Amino acid sequence: MERYWEVDSLRGTAIVLMVAYHFFFDLRYFGFIKFWIPQPYWHFASAFIASMFLLTVGISLSISFARAKRRLSEKELFKKYFYRGTKIFFLGLLITAVTLVYPHDGFIVFGILHLIGLSIILSIPFLNLKKGNFFAGLIVVLVGLFLQGHYFGFSWLLWLGFVPRNFYTLDYYPLLPWFGLVLIGLFFGKTLYPNGKRAFNMPSIGGKKLVKTLAFLGKHSLLIYFLHQPVIVALLFLFFGFPS
Repeated sequence: MERYWEVDSLRGTAIVLMVAYHFFFDLRYFGFIKFWIPQPYWHFASAFIASMFLLTVGISLSISFARAKRRLSEKELFKKYFYRGTKIFFLGLLITAVTLVYPHDGFIVFGILHLIGLSIILSIPFLNLKKGNFFAGLIVVLVGLFLQGHYFGFSWLLWLGFVPRNFYTLDYYPLLPWFGLVLIGLFFGKTLYPNGKRAFNMPSIGGKKLVKTLAFLGKHSLLIYFLHQPVIVALLFLFFGFPS
């Protein structure tokens, strides 16, 4: 089945930026190198990279659904995306379990894999929409941004975006506002790739070495995401030794 190099390359670019971000984050977190970057810059970089991922999740979902609905029944479509979302969500739970064991200073409560997995499941009713996805996504983003300025006296809605005071986690991407970017990605997918086919002309650079490399990384983004942090931490410990 045809893949679009521009979508894979965009996801691959996000992967490269994410690995670089986590490399510098780990250097600072484990105290191997003392450097200071103002928090707003860290936050902006993290939000920018996550936004790239989530938009491509929506675009890819749109393309995949347009192709799958030609050969699958509604029940089979539901099972396909429910299973895909559940698998990614449980990979997120596995990462939560690992971070409960190490590094001891905080753990991942509802990170990017939890978000992507649940977003795929919640996207199922939106897969046939077009403009409605843009407006629904915009509302979700605005509500989430509003919630970011408020704190609550409970934690059971953390996954949704209701944050208690003094909350700390290593990675946190609640449904509000981040699910909104997946919905906006669905809109772009429906607009740019109607019926799963490219509706615009692209320059013939898909065979260029850099583009092919980024596209390759984009195709294997889930595996890279799952493995990159253990690899980075292992290499840092090997080079610098275990932090005291």
